[in-house]
Amino acid sequence: MSVVESVVRRLPEPLRKIALRHRELLKFALVGGTCFVIDTAIFLGLKTTVLTEKPVTAKIVATLVATIVSYVLNREWSFRTRGGRERHHEAALFFLVNGLAIAINSVPLWVSRYLLHLQEPHVSRLVEEIADFASAQILGTVLAMAFRWYSYKKWVFPEADYRPRAKRSYDSPEDEEALGHS
Repeated sequence: MSVVESVVRRLPEPLRKIALRHRELLKFALVGGTCFVIDTAIFLGLKTTVLTEKPVTAKIVATLVATIVSYVLNREWSFRTRGGRERHHEAALFFLVNGLAIAINSVPLWVSRYLLHLQEPHVSRLVEEIADFASAQILGTVLAMAFRWYSYKKWVFPEADYRPRAKRSYDSPEDEEALGHS
């Protein structure tokens, strides 16, 4: 039994139905959380070592690495029942969408640094770090995440139930009915 099956099985009935109904969104959020940690670690690592003078470049590199991880996890887990495109076309659209999302994600940091001048010597180092984190890791990530969610479902993985869903041990006739799969 997988960890997900174990967790879902222990949920009270009303929560189980909600989790099953929104399983794709929950999986997308878990993948996003994982990639957020990867992105944040790489961004902070690069920004404080080799790219100290180029925070936007550090953000772009960090987001690219997290995007590669995201493709594998989203395709094979979050949206594994969706499809409708040949894999190379799907991958090209995924990376195109994520290229746009990287730009969306980087804009708040660019505005913070270069339009609002929230950087040394205009502000303290602490204010600069807080502004960088809030603009790049919070605001940029939220904007890019909303764009990705819409784009994945609309263009990258457009057809629901294209690939068969594996029957899970926690699936019951009530679960299927709640999901409209009866």
